[in-house]
Amino acid sequence: MATEPTALAEPLPQLPRLTPHAKGAVLTLVLLSCGHAVIDLYSSAIGALQPLLAVKLHLSLTQAGILAGTFVFSNSVTQPLYGYLADRFHTRMFTALAPAVAGVFVSGVGRAPTFAWALGLAILGGAGIASFHPQAASNSIAGLSRKKAQGMAVFVSSGSLGLAIGPSVFSFVSGHWGLENVVWVALFGVSSTALLLIFLPLHAPPAPRHRRGIDWEEFRPFQKQLIILYLLVFIRSTVQVTYNQFLPLFLHLERGYAVPAAGYVTSLYLIGGAVGGFLGGNLADRFGARRIIMISMIGSVPLLCLFMFGHGTASVAGLVIGGAILLFTVPVNVVMAQQLVPSQAGTISAMMMGFAWGMAGLVLIPITGWLADRWSLQTVLSLWLIFPVIGFFLTMMLPKDR
Repeated sequence: MATEPTALAEPLPQLPRLTPHAKGAVLTLVLLSCGHAVIDLYSSAIGALQPLLAVKLHLSLTQAGILAGTFVFSNSVTQPLYGYLADRFHTRMFTALAPAVAGVFVSGVGRAPTFAWALGLAILGGAGIASFHPQAASNSIAGLSRKKAQGMAVFVSSGSLGLAIGPSVFSFVSGHWGLENVVWVALFGVSSTALLLIFLPLHAPPAPRHRRGIDWEEFRPFQKQLIILYLLVFIRSTVQVTYNQFLPLFLHLERGYAVPAAGYVTSLYLIGGAVGGFLGGNLADRFGARRIIMISMIGSVPLLCLFMFGHGTASVAGLVIGGAILLFTVPVNVVMAQQLVPSQAGTISAMMMGFAWGMAGLVLIPITGWLADRWSLQTVLSLWLIFPVIGFFLTMMLPKDR
């Protein structure tokens, strides 16, 4: 007796298959996101190693500040130069070789015999970090036909993850196996370069086209607002970069933390900042950018004061939460500037991100070290908390949210 076919016998619907182009786009995003995590792991290395470098090389706090400030200049302020070179020569080597260059030279700082050697290695390692970012940020989503914003979120978040775990990695290795053996952390960068050279798809160079230079006239009607936004980024970065670089040294020298523990606390602080940047963009869409900047500036100060003048778990909680609130403004300032001058979005983004952040580090990190030699890191890092208060009042000069 024949049985009637049941619903279970019906063929299952098949998922759409990715085209070769789509597979290549996804592979590129995955590879460059992993490379971003590795390259930014080295971005936070110098700060994590400073407690041991200071002992080995007999560094003053002024020299520690010069070392960190030079590293920040090399890995951030020079990024527009590498972006220009990458666009001109159309080679993936700016991206593919960068993790190995950064890994070898930054990890090699642990074996530097003198301050001058450490400075040279930091400059070369920073060059590897700087060369990766412009080209990788552009190519990571170049092949995506849709969901580009989500793709960029994956790329950016991977870098934030690498930046956050960097202090823990370097502090763990140096604390357990010694400063000399930090050089083995270079294997992450070398392996990343090998994967990029083997698997990163080749992209044909873009067709020649007439490129307009920067149209400075587009900026003129919004000059006042753009100057205020730039100053707000500089103010936020003053606290952000000095804490990034000096936290391990401060926790070790003035709070009595072991080197690995100081690295773990710094990682918590950086993780809080990454979460804060993500939350800030969403909150600005809901409550308005100007309002979120004001909340960020004034709301971070009491919590960071709790860290500077408190003790124990409450102090660490103040650092992590205060850092997260301070970094609410990371995407907000950029979006506000882009909305003012949408035709020059690339230029304005560079000014509000790497350039402003790098200039704050170049100026304030050496000054922090110089002042700390005369006073203390406790005094100087506390003093910089006046800047977000200034930022709160400066934000009042921005147009109200509509």
